[in-house]
Amino acid sequence: MALTIIVTRDVEARYRGFLTSVMLEISPGVYVAPNMSAAVRARVWEVVSDWWHSLGRGALVLVWRDKAATGHLRIETLGEPPKEIVDADGVLLVKR
Repeated sequence: MALTIIVTRDVEARYRGFLTSVMLEISPGVYVAPNMSAAVRARVWEVVSDWWHSLGRGALVLVWRDKAATGHLRIETLGEPPKEIVDADGVLLVKR
């Protein structure tokens, strides 16, 4: 289990209701879960992805720790250009 963070911007109120049922809202639109399992994370992202594809408004970013990934982070986005973490000679950069 790993720390999971979801950041929302300009989305409908239903996202807030759903996300606060499974995560802690530490700031408006910023949700964290310190020990969310991969299965729960996948299901939460599936729900918000389905909503986003049908409503098509706002943006969401999902970040979690993944030891197999560059920089030990994975990023999923909806409504923003895709981001990728790259290792440039030991310096981690976000590539769009």
